Amino acid sequence: MMGTTKMDYDERAFFFDCEGDSLPGIVACPRESDDATRAAGAARLGVLIVGAGLQYRIGPHRQSVLLARALAAAGAPCMRFDHRGAGDATGAARSFESLQADIRAALDAFFAEAPTLAGVMLWGFGDGASAAVFYAGADADPRLDGLLLLNPWMHAGARVFRHGFLRHLHLHAFRDFFDAGAVPARALREWWRARRGGGRKRDDLALPGGGEALPEQMRLFLQALSIPWWVILSGQDEFVREFDRVAASPAWANLFPARAPYRLPDPCPAFSSAAWRDAVVGKTLACVDAVAGIMKLLKSS
Repeated sequence: MMGTTKMDYDERAFFFDCEGDSLPGIVACPRESDDATRAAGAARLGVLIVGAGLQYRIGPHRQSVLLARALAAAGAPCMRFDHRGAGDATGAARSFESLQADIRAALDAFFAEAPTLAGVMLWGFGDGASAAVFYAGADADPRLDGLLLLNPWMHAGARVFRHGFLRHLHLHAFRDFFDAGAVPARALREWWRARRGGGRKRDDLALPGGGEALPEQMRLFLQALSIPWWVILSGQDEFVREFDRVAASPAWANLFPARAPYRLPDPCPAFSSAAWRDAVVGKTLACVDAVAGIMKLLKSS
């Protein structure tokens, strides 16, 4: 079981290619200083942190940094990276539905940098969680052994602007992201007209690939997965309320009896306190243990 003894670990930074663009990645791996330790650490399950939108390899409140180091200290290799158009990566910004090539390239790099990997779990936050579902559902990559989804997006409409993106409009990075088309101006204009009473009153104005189509796409992908997946939700967040609304629908009812979302009484959707981050690390390690146990049973059967 992971997490009982803290291990030394090493971090390595590098760049890798994604369709001609250069993406930075950082791998944190348990230090295996002798033959016995290397043998014990063979065939490890790793975790790839997936960001999307404005997220990059540091994570909100340095969450990705702290998570990667905690996982490595517990024996699980972890990689974080910048997708195209974010952080120090080159290339145009893109929405979470269009990150399959970035995730595939990151997995290739992770296996190259950590050759003892036996498989990988995707760990995603917000739209990064939705990007992980899109990749796992559309790609059927045999290297994937599980998903851990924190506050996954279930609706990419005007609620996103009011409760999420609008507070970032003053940032140059967001304006670049907006101008690149990842958040279409039409949706923002319609939201603004509705707010002022001059447009549609609906609160679910659609973004590309989103709107009411997004929950159905997510459901179909999750329903078809042959790998385990879990959901972690914070206590108070518009995205969580939207997730609960979708998950309560009849179409989603059969997905959750065996995997009820794990909820933290955290009023901050980014799990910003040390206690909340530690809770996320603990749940992540529990999921890694569960997947590793499944892999062991399959090998012995």
